[in-house]
Amino acid sequence: MKKIDFRDQISSNKRKSFFLMGLVAVVLVVLGYVISMTFFPDAFFTIMILVIIFSIGYTWFSFYNSHKIAIASVGAKEAKRSEFPDYYRLVESLVVASSLPMPKLYIMKSPQINAFASGRDPAHAVVCITTGAMEKLDRRELEGVLAHELGHVANYDIRYITLVSVMVGMVAIISQIFLRSLWFGGGRGSDDKAGMIFLIIGIALAIIAPIVVIMVQMSISRKREYSADATAVKFTRNPQGLIGALEKIGGDNIIEKKVSKAVAPLFFSNPFRKMGSTHPPLGDRIAALKSM
Repeated sequence: MKKIDFRDQISSNKRKSFFLMGLVAVVLVVLGYVISMTFFPDAFFTIMILVIIFSIGYTWFSFYNSHKIAIASVGAKEAKRSEFPDYYRLVESLVVASSLPMPKLYIMKSPQINAFASGRDPAHAVVCITTGAMEKLDRRELEGVLAHELGHVANYDIRYITLVSVMVGMVAIISQIFLRSLWFGGGRGSDDKAGMIFLIIGIALAIIAPIVVIMVQMSISRKREYSADATAVKFTRNPQGLIGALEKIGGDNIIEKKVSKAVAPLFFSNPFRKMGSTHPPLGDRIAALKSM
């Protein structure tokens, strides 16, 4: 496997994050244009001004609040030190080793072994782990998983991956709203050729949007997972904990039902197991760790 330059990856993640924000803003404007021309052509300029304001506002809101949105989307709760002292001690020892700020810690009620990190930068990071991971992993394995998530924090993966999850998901929601609105008799009528053209374009965009969501999720480089695994070993000086956690995940066939597919790339392992390709195969990750 090609050696990863972490400084290059951090710079790349920062550039891609802002590019993604601009791209999604443009997509929102295009959707707004098509919807306004289909349903409200007489109010085109007013609607476009509102859409542009909304697009800019939403992208910046997502940028500054992406971690809160991700936490809320999975129903996670803040972990209290009195209830999870080992959780705090493990993360505190890792942030000392990694020279990272202490993230806010959350717990997600789920029998699945999993975890994720989110936030716009290390100073505003959150780490969330499932109750299943707390119950099924031993201390060394849990340390490996948490070190992996802090690896994402250190490499600024959290900014890019979280923005992908939140912002592209918004495009899909708007597309669904547009499609559902057609059932209520919207549009300019079949006798209006221009209206029909925009209606067809709108339907096409709304259908393509979910496919784009999947493509963007799959475009999240698998190298980020390998990189976070390597960073975890750098923090812990021991790959065995992470290997043990991945092996237990491989034998744990529980599928997470309450997680949206939009946030699946955030997780330590694919919450839907073999459904989708947001993560490298567990066997490949284990083999890479054993070679370290």
